[in-house]
Amino acid sequence: MPIVNLSISRLKKFLPDIDFDKILELLPFIGLDIESVNSEILRIEYNPNRPDFGSDYGIVRALRGLLEIEVGAPKFEYIREGKYYVVNIDESIKSVRPFVAAIVAKNGKLDDETIKQLIGMQEDLHNGIGRSREKASIGIHNLDNIKFPVTYKTVDEDFSFVPLDLISSQTIKAILKTSSQGKEYGYILEKKSKNYPILVDSQNNVLSFPPIINSDATKINKYSKSLFVEVTGTNQKSIEDILAVMAITLYDAGFEIQNVSICNFDGRHYTAKMDPSDINIDPHYINTILGLDLGIKLITKYLHKSRLNAKEIDKNIIKCTIPRYRTDIFNSVDIVEEVAIGYGIYNLKPTIPSSSLTGQKSSLSRYVDVIRQTMVGLQMLEVTNSSLVNNKVQYELSGMKSPAKILQVDGTKSEEHQILRDTLLPSLLKTLSHNVHEEYPQKLFEIGKTFHWSDTIAECWKIGAIIAHKKAEYTEIKSIMQALLKMAFGKNADIIVDTNPIFIAGRCANIVVDEERIGILGEVTPLAIDSFKVRVPVAAFELNLSQLLSKYR
Repeated sequence: MPIVNLSISRLKKFLPDIDFDKILELLPFIGLDIESVNSEILRIEYNPNRPDFGSDYGIVRALRGLLEIEVGAPKFEYIREGKYYVVNIDESIKSVRPFVAAIVAKNGKLDDETIKQLIGMQEDLHNGIGRSREKASIGIHNLDNIKFPVTYKTVDEDFSFVPLDLISSQTIKAILKTSSQGKEYGYILEKKSKNYPILVDSQNNVLSFPPIINSDATKINKYSKSLFVEVTGTNQKSIEDILAVMAITLYDAGFEIQNVSICNFDGRHYTAKMDPSDINIDPHYINTILGLDLGIKLITKYLHKSRLNAKEIDKNIIKCTIPRYRTDIFNSVDIVEEVAIGYGIYNLKPTIPSSSLTGQKSSLSRYVDVIRQTMVGLQMLEVTNSSLVNNKVQYELSGMKSPAKILQVDGTKSEEHQILRDTLLPSLLKTLSHNVHEEYPQKLFEIGKTFHWSDTIAECWKIGAIIAHKKAEYTEIKSIMQALLKMAFGKNADIIVDTNPIFIAGRCANIVVDEERIGILGEVTPLAIDSFKVRVPVAAFELNLSQLLSKYR
């Protein structure tokens, strides 16, 4: 979860008439967790789906609504057609990093704390919406040092300029090989082409080498009064989302915002695109979800406190208008959440269920508990992963063959949640990849659902287990599997040699119980181990629990 550090004195300046304890009390109810607080700094953890909380300006904006200091959509004014400020996109950039959006922020004042807030938000946006700069990256520049028009084009690896905070010129090739940013993010460009994206002004002064590093020539400081903010990337929506958050933040910081003219392959358009969107919602739906009986006037009041605009357009319909920077609001459920925040989550009271019956575990849960206890007794550690996974992780990195019909999420908002998994093993390998810094041996298992297509979507429960250490091999994982079957089901397994792309040939077998194939085990291939950057040998098995439980419970 991203962290933002707030200056307490600055926070009190923004909210001068509000007791600081009241501020601390309200923070959790807008989804902010207090990490620590001392006499100077309030350290807050926020949900990455609220990138506007990446600075104190965004947090204060939300608090002003809850405190009813300012309600409704925040004020935002800007010059829509920036005819003087032009970015020309060269045809050569199309196959490398094709999208760019920008704004100009003029006549403002920077201080050290504001610069810290902007840079902190910039990095959080890189890691969140920008997906570690791959989808989008941001450059913030001193406008006074730029001569328009700006050109976005490609150059070869021998092109040179002075990178940020350096005094001598370096080639693109040297920056990628020697700088910390080049080492960390260079892979984003290396898989595209041998040409590299550059932003230069009309006098060929370099602004930035995205997504790696800015030029020192346009470095900002506390004396900078006007800024040029550009966002480049591979996804148009991502760069527009990021720019909208930057625009409202700079506006709240006291800058005058002006659009920039982007001249690309399709003609001219202006950014940032700050037009709000609308969602119509039935008050009855809101009350049903929240268990309340709110009238339309109260609902609109609570939406206004959440810094949204709302009005009744029919006795059964409320039109809710969402500011462009609220990239987290997609549908009616999100509007219900905003009503709950405006109402005060602390005001929601639990109710006693109308039924006098008590719940109990299903038979499936009881059997799964036995299996879980057995695996823990075998010194295995349970992990839980999402059923929605990344397509590349599930098939390409693991070496598994993809089915003829992949169960893919329509319009997914996250690259990490693209498809429904049909096996647990890639998820377990990914868990190992996130824990290479921990001690070995690592012995993990997961009980979860998998999905496949059979006229309709079919699902089944499986257990996957994986071991990783310098001596991990077939015999050990086979022993763990046989112990599980014997202790949890009273069954012995037959082992029949087979092949599977995730396992080494000759070190892989089917698991057969009562003449029915119920799983597979083996030693994971070096290719898959290397793809997940695991440093030791790995062995694994997977059993179909749905088959087992249907036969023996």
